[in-house]
Amino acid sequence: MTFHEIYEQHHKAVFNLALQYVQNASDAEEITQEVFLQIYRKLHVFEHRAELSTWIYRITVNKSIDHLRKIKRIKHMIGFFPFLADVLHVREPSMLDHPGAMLENKEALKKIYECINRLPARQKTVIILLKIQGLRQADAASIMGLTEKALESLLQRARKNLKKFLDDTEEK
Repeated sequence: MTFHEIYEQHHKAVFNLALQYVQNASDAEEITQEVFLQIYRKLHVFEHRAELSTWIYRITVNKSIDHLRKIKRIKHMIGFFPFLADVLHVREPSMLDHPGAMLENKEALKKIYECINRLPARQKTVIILLKIQGLRQADAASIMGLTEKALESLLQRARKNLKKFLDDTEEK
């Protein structure tokens, strides 16, 4: 399979997965470019121990998490040097930029994503892969490098934390 065929087959899924993490279309596009740049550079060493799509999802998850960490570091730096905010153009994640968000659902969607964003990275990943992207547990486990049993346990913790966060926002 050529790189062009891989891109044509997977670019929408990569963009959508990245969008679930960063909740901003331009950041998701940037991550998508980074993912396919890495695929282009590393395709010759892909070992076919896993499905190609699993490998691509794993790269996307890692690039998305790296992007969020970078934003967090930048925000921390802006706390010390506020003048950098204008220079660095830091955007808050907002599902309002999500192309699929319906006007009447934006408030509910915003609340849900605020709670998802509060989850630890691995819990956020399991929610995104299973519940938002709709992947099978076996595929999500492979992407995350976990057994299915460990993935199920992680999912349960994520659900519990998400419910707690949602309940906390209802009380406010």
